[in-house]
Amino acid sequence: MIEKGGADPQSPKIEPLGKKHNRVVFSCGDEALDTYLKKRASQEAKKKIATTFVMVDSQTSAVIGYYTLSATSILLADLSDQTTKKLPNYPHVPATLLGRLAIDGRYQARGYGELLIIDALRRALQATTEVASYAVVVEAINERARSFYEQYEFCAFSDRKLRLFLPMKTIADLFS
Repeated sequence: MIEKGGADPQSPKIEPLGKKHNRVVFSCGDEALDTYLKKRASQEAKKKIATTFVMVDSQTSAVIGYYTLSATSILLADLSDQTTKKLPNYPHVPATLLGRLAIDGRYQARGYGELLIIDALRRALQATTEVASYAVVVEAINERARSFYEQYEFCAFSDRKLRLFLPMKTIADLFS
């Protein structure tokens, strides 16, 4: 279960990426994730490819971290028989892709990753009131990232250990 507490006025804000956000100094230790935020995130938002949400330090306005959400689908054949027997017999089921998640190196190991993933799961769940999605899917960039997602009950697809999913039913239960 995810705790619902009052907002701390000193806590960071999470909001859609905009022109006011300074991304120049963002550095998470992975060049591809840094470059995405600095050079591609705004373009992909304009093209409706992915929406980037940034966590901003309320005192310094620095970008602490970010994640992206977009639509995707899951091949029914990629899910276990136990899972598919509960689903309609379509070739694909709709899902939400948590495409990227990164924390600036100056802010790592402080719990900000957990705040970002909780926010991403909440937004994905809220979106299902208007656009169906069976699960949130992630492509972990390495084993460390996979372990991070597994803490939140993400399950690996049988054929790819770094591709994981979390059913919306499980997400709804986390927030209840």
